[in-house]
Parts: sequence; structure tokens; C-alpha cells
Amino acid sequence: MDFSSANHQAIYSKFSMMQAFPPRLTTTLLNVKLLIAPNGLHDQSYDMVFLQTLFFLLLVTFGHSFPRRHHSHPSHSLLTDRAALLEFRKTIISDPRSSLANWDEAVPVCNFTGVECDRSHNRVIRLILYDKGLVGLLSPILSNLTGLHNLEIVRSHLFGTIPPEFSNLRRVHCIILEGNNLHGSIPDSFSKLSKLNILVIKENNISGSLPPSIFSNCTLLNVVDFSSNSLTGQIPEEIGKCQILWSISLYNNQFTGQLPLSMTNLSLQNLDVEYNYLSGELPAMFVSSWPYLLYLHLSYNNMVSHDSNTNLDPFFTALSNNSNLEELELAGMGLGGRFTNTVAGQLTNLRTLLLQENQIFGSIPRSLANLSRLFILNLTSNLLNGTISPDIFRLPKLEQLFLSHNLFKIPIPEAIGECLNLGLLDMSHNQFSGRIPDSLGNLVRLNSLFLNNNLLSGTIPPTLGRCTNLYKLDLSHNRLTGSIPLKLAGLHEIRIFINVSHNNLEGDLPIELSKLEKVQEIDLSSNYLTGSIFPQIAGCIAVSMINFSNNFLQGELPQSLGDLKNLASFDVSRNQLSGLIPAKLGKIETLTFLNLSFNNLEGKIPSGGIFNSVSNLSFLGNPKLCGTIAGISLCSQRRRGIHTRLLLIILILVIFVSTFLSIICCVIGCKRLKVIISSHRTQASKNAARPELISNFPRITYKELSDATEGFDNQKLVGSGSYGHVYRGVLADGTPIAVKVLHLQSGNSTKSFNRECQVLKRIRHRNLIRIITACSLPDFKALVLPYMANGSLESRLYPSSGSSDLSIVQRVNICSDIAEGMAYLHHHSPVRVIHCDLKPSNCLLNDDMTALVSDFGVARLIMSAGGGAIENMGNSSANLLFGSIGYIAPEYGFGSNSSIKGDVYSFGILVLEMVTRRRPIDDRFVGGLSLQKWVKIHFHGRVEKVVDPDLVTASRDQSREVRKMWEVAIAELIELGLLCTQESPSTRPTMLDAADDLDRLKRYLNGDTTGTFASSLGISSSTIGGDDIETILKRREAAIRELLNQRNNKDNNTESLAASQSYSSIPASQVITKRMNIPLFDGNDAEDWIFKLQELFSL
Repeated sequence: MDFSSANHQAIYSKFSMMQAFPPRLTTTLLNVKLLIAPNGLHDQSYDMVFLQTLFFLLLVTFGHSFPRRHHSHPSHSLLTDRAALLEFRKTIISDPRSSLANWDEAVPVCNFTGVECDRSHNRVIRLILYDKGLVGLLSPILSNLTGLHNLEIVRSHLFGTIPPEFSNLRRVHCIILEGNNLHGSIPDSFSKLSKLNILVIKENNISGSLPPSIFSNCTLLNVVDFSSNSLTGQIPEEIGKCQILWSISLYNNQFTGQLPLSMTNLSLQNLDVEYNYLSGELPAMFVSSWPYLLYLHLSYNNMVSHDSNTNLDPFFTALSNNSNLEELELAGMGLGGRFTNTVAGQLTNLRTLLLQENQIFGSIPRSLANLSRLFILNLTSNLLNGTISPDIFRLPKLEQLFLSHNLFKIPIPEAIGECLNLGLLDMSHNQFSGRIPDSLGNLVRLNSLFLNNNLLSGTIPPTLGRCTNLYKLDLSHNRLTGSIPLKLAGLHEIRIFINVSHNNLEGDLPIELSKLEKVQEIDLSSNYLTGSIFPQIAGCIAVSMINFSNNFLQGELPQSLGDLKNLASFDVSRNQLSGLIPAKLGKIETLTFLNLSFNNLEGKIPSGGIFNSVSNLSFLGNPKLCGTIAGISLCSQRRRGIHTRLLLIILILVIFVSTFLSIICCVIGCKRLKVIISSHRTQASKNAARPELISNFPRITYKELSDATEGFDNQKLVGSGSYGHVYRGVLADGTPIAVKVLHLQSGNSTKSFNRECQVLKRIRHRNLIRIITACSLPDFKALVLPYMANGSLESRLYPSSGSSDLSIVQRVNICSDIAEGMAYLHHHSPVRVIHCDLKPSNCLLNDDMTALVSDFGVARLIMSAGGGAIENMGNSSANLLFGSIGYIAPEYGFGSNSSIKGDVYSFGILVLEMVTRRRPIDDRFVGGLSLQKWVKIHFHGRVEKVVDPDLVTASRDQSREVRKMWEVAIAELIELGLLCTQESPSTRPTMLDAADDLDRLKRYLNGDTTGTFASSLGISSSTIGGDDIETILKRREAAIRELLNQRNNKDNNTESLAASQSYSSIPASQVITKRMNIPLFDGNDAEDWIFKLQELFSL
């Protein structure tokens, strides 16, 4: 418990007013207060009765004490106390505020700073030094102040151990040594301080265990606080003997065991044991014994809910009688159970409810709307899903709402705009869908809004511009479209960050951003923003981070960037910026990160400041830059190269002219002359030919590509496919590249090829390889791509060493990356692209093992260069040749057109290959046996036979829990691979479905367990039953189609009929998993499925 907070200070001060009284009188007063106030010491409704009682007791006590006035023995007089204090002053080695300047022989001791005397007894009774910054030893000499009632030295820097001699302070009522650097253990001798009421030694380095004798003998204790130390062991059972103890604070230590049963004898108002290692069930029996409880903090221990951590109701039922409870904190313990109406619904005085980082599931109950005084509600990192009652957003005093890292899949309720006092709203890392509600603009007190990492779509509502107090805004990693609203960009009060990265936003960079004078971070990366960086950006005078990377910004970098004196990170990579680099960037002393790569910048790289410490990686993909940085061409060498080439051209022209004149002079005959002239014209035409370059691409010639690859040497060949060869190369400026030389079909359509390159250049996604440029000649066409140091997925799956080092987590992440990239190509790119050759060798891995799909547009380029149809690739017979053996969808063998479902099939083969580490053209797959059939045969009960042995070996070194998660992940990957490789294209999922499933699987491996992934689909066990996977799929599909036919016959409405018919084309497995959230294989028979689907469609 922190006495600095308002609530705790009120409790503490209420007791402090009685510290001047004798200890027995103090005890009597506390008991009287508890007797007359049903709601405990904190209840003010009976204060008048209490004060009358207090006045009466004072008359009785001091009336008897007046005649008995006496003087202390000379050896224990103020002279002795003065000597002790002056000796303590000598142990202080630093007094930065001169707090003890008047501790001097010439000053009366009662006038010393922090000293208070009882002149009737000639003793120092209080030594109170708060926030003095004193540095020195906590000297045992203070034990000579034997008349002391209060010893309070708070938030200084006293060191040493707590002197055991303090046990001589037999009259002390209060010891507070908070916020020092004391170490050692708590002395056992403190048990002699029988009059002690308050003992606070928080925020030190005290170790050891709590001495049980203190609680056995100091039975007048009211407040104990040992928080933020290194105490160990169990809480002593003897603590129950302190029957008037009402506040216990032990948070941030290392206590173990369970709460002692004797604590049920206490009348606690505050219990704070957060951040320890306490175990056992939630203390339902304890809380029912504490009717006056105000603050209960149990977070971050090892406690569990009832019934083996599955039931929260018993604890909250017991707590329902604690109607005065104001703060309940049960975070970070992995508590399991359903969120029912009993959970906190009766605690109408509750102001703080913290339940984050648990395993609570279900919907948020409407009963929480009864908590009319609720100020903070934190439900972060649970398993909550379903709907959210609009009444929750009508809580009149709610100021902070945390719902992040859950499983919500609903639109954000429009009622959120009725929570008018809301200052912080965090709904990030869920699957909220739909539009951002316009009603959020009603929350004029909102200062922090986090909606990132969801599935939100539509435009950013301009009404957010009314949230003028907003200083943190994160809308990143969604599917937002449109432009950035001008009102939002002009929110002057945003002073921490604005992040709308990784969306589909477009339009010009809004100049209103320059009005954000207080903002510290601006992240607009990975969108489709255009326009230029305006000079007024210097108006963001407080900004420390700017990230505009991965957009389509053009123009020059403004010189005014050098005026951003607080800038520490600047990233504008992967745009189309041109011109010179502003030298003023080198004068920003705070700049530590700079990335200008993959633009069209030119000229000399400036020197000084950041430019003296960055590597060439900050400038890759800018071939016109030069400078003194390692890996970048020297400007002098480039000028010499230009002069050399000029002289060479002149020399060639002189030789050519001389030769030509000699031939003219030696004319033998007209016929021969014509032949010679014709020959030279042909040669001149060949020499004059230059590659036709695609506009807006960085220019590159065939010769530069040839030089970069050493004449397309076989030693530089890194891969071959059905579309061409890939060579590794290094440009003259040191930029590593990969050159994809395409296999051309008959025909010549350079213009069409260039047009297709323009289309593909617009396709940009974090999981798709980026086309740097292209080179197009009548008989040569190539793509220039970034070179990936980690190579292809194939090289990591099948290394020369024989064993793959890819863990199951890496394999899931790679599959998820590939699915995200393919989903973008199929559903979100400017033009739909069918890959036609998805396989491991076409999936590259960057430095952090993120997968990038390559060759995604090559099929279109081949068709365009060869004169085939582009818009409908299926119109060409060459379409039958697209793809690689083993990955080609079976329908292509019957003449079907290329389709996105063909890519889904290839992806399924790739997923199965990731799990099994078997190529689809493995020698064992003969006689009609294929990879997917082999996996399907062993999926029931014998999965371990198809799993990569390296994964099986690695799993044995993991804990039981991790091993179980791996088994579930392997089973989910196999299941997804089998779904994607079904014979019929109409029954395969889309890449959007696959990406969503893999995203959930990634979250599961990161600790977000869900019902879908908790099914027993592990290697060692299966719940499929006696049927194989094919039988179960057919039986479920038949049940669904029968049900849908019933619905079609019953509903005469045309629109409903069309909707039902559209469902009939959806694979049975998808209807089950997407609409009902039921595990794919759980052994239910067809009748069970029909019954559940009847409920689903309300037949």
C-alpha cells in the first residue's frame, strides 16, 4: 500500500492524529471506532459520535495525569537526547538541502529541524525527516532517544542495517524508514517494542524472512508495510494475533506459500501482496471475514481460481458482501473461468477493477454496468470474445478502459461515444472489424486512443478531430483506406505519437501535420501516400521520430529537416524521392538513425554528424549517390569514369570514321560497296541499340546487369524455375541485387511488358519482394530485385548439412508471412495477380527471417512479352505450362484456366512440405501416391510418421506445456494443408481464410490460447475417431448441404435464397470453423452437426 495515494493517505492520517496518546488509549480509540462505525475506520458517517467519545476519553486520561507530573531522570534528559542527535548528525556525509544546518550546540534541541519535544517530560518524542535527501549511516546512537514516540526518516539515502539497538525505544509508537538504502534483515529484537502501532520499512533492500516474534509480541500493530524489498519465506501464522491490524502491505517481495489461515481473525481494510510468489486458491474464505475491506491487491502471484483454475464464481460470490470495496486487483495470475454476472457485479463502490493477463473467457457481462463509480477497468490479455453490452459504455465515471489482446471479432459498438469521461481507450490487438465509429468524436476528454492491430476498414472518421485533448493515437496495422483527415492531422495537442502505419491510406501527405508542434513520433509508413515532404515539416519542433517509409512520396527532401533539433530517427526508405541529401541533417546532434535507401537520390552524401556513423545500408538502392562511405562509389572515381568513357567514345568514332573513309577510297565496285555499306548499317544499328527502359524505374542497362553478374556467370546462378534463371550480382555502387532473367515465349511485345512492369511496381506489401527496376530488350527481359542474404525457404528447408534449423515457431511465422502476401495479391492489390508458381524456392527470407513471396507477377510478364492475353491468362495454351511439378493444381491438367484457387493448392503443398520436410516429388510418392495423400493416410493416430524428424527431436527438449503447444501447431498446419489441397477448387479456402487461421496460430504460440487450438489434435493423440479425414469431411459436408436445402425450401424470400445458395458453395469445413468456431475434427456425427446448424440458422 502506498501512503502517497489520496485514499491511503486518508487512512494513514486518521491514525496519525492519535499517535500522541498513550498506546492503551490508542488501542481503545481504535476499538471504539470499529465498534461504532459499521463500515470501519474509513467510514465518516459516525465521525461525530467518535469525536464525542474521543473528547470524553481525553478528559478522563489527562484529568488523572495532571496531578502525577514528574521529571525525567537526569541521565535521560534533553541533554542526553541532544548528544545523541548531534552524534547522528556526524554520521551524515551529505545534506544537499542543508536540512540539518541548525543542528548545532548553540541551538536548543527542541528547535532542531524535524525534532519535537515533550517539555513536560523534558524528552524528544518525535524525529520526523521527510524528503531531506540525507546520505549517511542509520546510526544505533538514535536508540538513546528512549523517550521517542515517532521515528520517521523517509525518502533519504541512509545505508547500513537496521540497528538491533532500536529495541531500546520502548515507548515508540511509529517507525517509518521508507525509501532508503537499508539492507540486512529485520531485527528479532523489534519484538520488544510492545507499544508499536505502525511499522513501515518499505522501499529498501531488506532481505530474510519476517520474524514471527514481532507479531506475537507487538499485538498493538495497526499498520505494517514491508513493500518493495527482497523478503522471502512465508507470511508468519502469528500475524493473526495482531487483532487490530487493519493494513498489511507486502507487495514486491519474494514471499511464498499461502496466506496464513490466522488472517481470518483480522478486520482488514487493506491487503496488498502483489508481485510475490504466493500460491493456493483465491482467498474466498478470507474476504468473507473482512467486511470492512477497502483495498484488495493480489496481482502477479501464483494463485488460481477454484475447481482447478476453471471457476471464478466462488471467490466473487464470497466477495459480494464486501460492499465497501473500492479497489480489486487480480491481474497477471492466469486465472481461468468464465466471465459471469457474479464477477464483481455486486461491488457497487468499486473504483478500480484490474483483471488483465489472465485466462478469463466469454463475453463481458452486463452486470458490470452496475459499477457506477468505476474509474478503471482493465481486461487486457484474456480470452474474451462475443458481444460487448452498450451499457458498459454508459458508466458515468469510467476514465480508463483496456480491452486489448483479446479475441473480439465484432464491430466497435457505436455506444462507445456515450462514455463521455473516457480519457484512455485501448482496444488494440483484437479482431475488431468494420468502420471506426463516428461517435468516438464525442469523447472530447480522450487523451489516448489505441485501435491498432485489428481488422478495421473504411476511412478514418473526421470526427476524431474533435478529440482536441488527444496526445496518443495508434490506428496502425488495420485495413483503413482513404486519406488522412485534415482535422485529424491538425490536432495540436498530440504530443506523444500518431501512428497510422501499415494500412491502405492514400492521398497526399497532409500539410496540416506541420501544426503538431508537440508531437514526438510520427509514423505513416507502409501506406500508399503520395506527394512530397513539405518544408513546413519543421513546424513539428518536438518530433524525435519520423517514419514515412514504404510509400510513394516524390520530390526532394526539404532543407528545413535540418531545423528539427530533437530528431533522433528519420526513415523515408522505399519511396520515389529525388534530388540531393540535405547537408543540414548532419548538424542534428540527436539524430542516431537514418534510412534513405531505395529512392532516386543523387549527388554526394554529406559528411559530419550522422553521416560519419551510418553504413551503406542507409543508402542502398540510390545508384546515383556517391561519397566516402564504405560500399558507396567515390565521387572522384565516378568523374574519372565519365572522362574515360568520353575518351573511349571519341576514339571509337575516330576509328570508325577512318575505317569508313578508307573503305570509300578503296571502292572496288558498286555491288561490293552496297554490301559493305549495308553491313556497316546493320552493325551500326546493333551498336546503337539501347535497352528500352520502363519510365519511373531507376535506369539500368544490359551492360550494367552483365557486369554485375560477371556476364551471367554460372557461378552467380542461385536458382532456376519455369520462368527463368536468377543470378546474384553487385552493382557498381555496391548494391547487392538479384537478377531474374525471364524465359521468353515467341513473339515480341516490349510495350506490353513495360505496361505490366508498371502495374507490378504498384504492388507493395511487406511480404512481397519489391521490384527495383527492369531491363527490356527485344530479345532480353529481366527483373532486378533486392538480394536476400538468408536465401530462399527451400535452402533453409533442405540445407546441404541435411538437417533444418527451422523451429516450429519459425515455420508457422513463415507460413503466415506467405499467406499474408498471397492474400494481398488475390484480394487487395491494385490488380489481382495469380502467382502460378508458388513454391519454397520462390519464397525468400530477409535478415529477420520474414518471408517475402517472389515471382508473383512473372506469369503476367511472360504472357505480355510473348504476346499472350494478360487480363485472362486462361486464354493461352501456354497456361498449362505454368507452375512446377508437384505444386500444380490438379484441375490445370484438365485444361482449366489459372485461378486463385490454384495458388491455394500450391500453398497447401508448401505448408505440408514445411511440416514433413518432404518434397512433393519425393521418390516415395509413386503409383498414384502424392504428398497430400501420404499425409492424409497417416493423419489419424500416426501423425508422427509424417512430421519432420528434426521437429520431433527438438520437441523432446521442451517443457510439457511447450511440447503440447508444438503438437497443436503441427496438427493445425497439417489440417490447413489438407484443406488447401482438396481436389475440388470450390472447397478450398481463400488465402484470406488461411492468413487469418495462421495469424491465430501465431498468437496461440505466443500464449493466447483459444478453444480452437486447445483441441486434442496432438501427435500423440487424436479425436478423429474411427473414421479417416475424407470420410469425416464428406459426412459433415452432406449434413450441411442437407440443412441448407431445408432452409432454401422454407424461405421464399429471393434475397435469403440467394444468400443460402451462396453458402452452399462454401466448403463444409469453413462453414463450421468460421461461423461456429468449432474445431474441425472433434468426432461429432452428422446428427450433432445438423442440430447445431439448425440452431445457427434458426430453422
